[in-house]
Amino acid sequence: MLRSFFLLFSLFTLSVHATSDADILKRASGFVKSHDKSKQFRAYNDYKNLYLRALMRDDKNLRKKSLQGIVKSGHLLHIDISQYADELQSLTPVSHYNKPKSKSSFKKKKNKKIQLKASHKLKSIHWYDGRLVLKFDKKLRKNQVNYFTLYDSKAKRYRYVFDINAMLSSAQTLRKQGINKIKIAQFNPTTLRLVIENRSKVRVRFRFELSKLIINLQPTNKHYALQPTQPTRVDRNKIIVIDAGHGGKDPGATGYRGYREKIVVFQIATKLRNILKARGYRVYMTRSRDKFKKLRWRTKFANRKKADLFISIHANAVGRKSASKVQGIECYFLSPTRSSRAKRVAAKENSSDLSNVGYFGKETFLNTLNSHNIIASNKLAIDLQRGMLASLRKKYKGVKDAGVREGPFWVLVGAQMPSVLIEVGFITHPKEARRLVDKRYQQTMAEGMANGVERYFINN
Repeated sequence: MLRSFFLLFSLFTLSVHATSDADILKRASGFVKSHDKSKQFRAYNDYKNLYLRALMRDDKNLRKKSLQGIVKSGHLLHIDISQYADELQSLTPVSHYNKPKSKSSFKKKKNKKIQLKASHKLKSIHWYDGRLVLKFDKKLRKNQVNYFTLYDSKAKRYRYVFDINAMLSSAQTLRKQGINKIKIAQFNPTTLRLVIENRSKVRVRFRFELSKLIINLQPTNKHYALQPTQPTRVDRNKIIVIDAGHGGKDPGATGYRGYREKIVVFQIATKLRNILKARGYRVYMTRSRDKFKKLRWRTKFANRKKADLFISIHANAVGRKSASKVQGIECYFLSPTRSSRAKRVAAKENSSDLSNVGYFGKETFLNTLNSHNIIASNKLAIDLQRGMLASLRKKYKGVKDAGVREGPFWVLVGAQMPSVLIEVGFITHPKEARRLVDKRYQQTMAEGMANGVERYFINN
């Protein structure tokens, strides 16, 4: 049986021969300049495809270009791309920590003085996802920021200083767990100064995103361990429908050692339901036992329940020749993708539903349904992907991120709420399959999904 959420390796290998990297980059560059949101989404998807292609080929240059595109297009679409921005930052670091000097107090690193007029104003400063975000009234240039470090050997105190050519309305003192003091004030008529002060070293990284300066602070105090930020409860009066893929006469994929997809995904779906219910959400499952349900019925059920979210859980599979090579977690959201390969794969998987509708009729159907939910579904997919990866990587090594993707999958068609399809991994990959049937791994993954759901509600 061909899987609708197909093998990453085969999909990208075929697409390499179909369209060159340069052609896709050129096309995406044109789309990202458009004011049309659909074209910006196409650019975002192109850059994501190139990113995955770069990982498969270990192409560092393409990886950097695709990450730059993801950050740029994601910013236009208001998508949380901090994970990719951090990865890009690691490829092109803009700052380095200066080792403390033992003999002198507060010796300043030599930097060229910036002679600019304060043409910018600071509009806001706030914390987002653990990062300090300074937003200005216009695009910020790199030469407007002068970063240096200071160390007082007597007081044993570290200072990390940002001098920014801009104006501030009023001085502020900020707080962050693990940091002794953070203060921003107008240093002189043309310079505002941000000072991070701590008794132990702090790992400081920063990046520019148009009018924003985003600073990541990571204390290194051995008595302070950075804990992953558990989403705080805001409003759990929400309805969530969880769809365990396949069931009954439809076993889904049969993988390593005969593991069956319908059983694995039902076990994970049940654990996710239990976690979300324990956190106060109203949760329903499209199937509560091993029973076959048509694809169209599943979203109709979610609509009847007036669900706020629809999450369909599946496991991926490939042929024996590639079984030991292809693995990874993926999240999909509904979109009329332009990839001819994806259309062919989806068409075969979707053939059981709406089989009497012609190709162009299906295309029209996909283009009209859920158009208002595409952005929300994309954001939900990103939050779920991040949640699963963060939860699993704390306990397991080598968990692969296969990314967030889009495609015309019928199991998502008709949903009147943000909807995603999760591929929890490849049931045909020996190592990943053994993990997928392990109860502890399933529980950890389900906790990551639940954290992703909470993050989505908090941010939206």
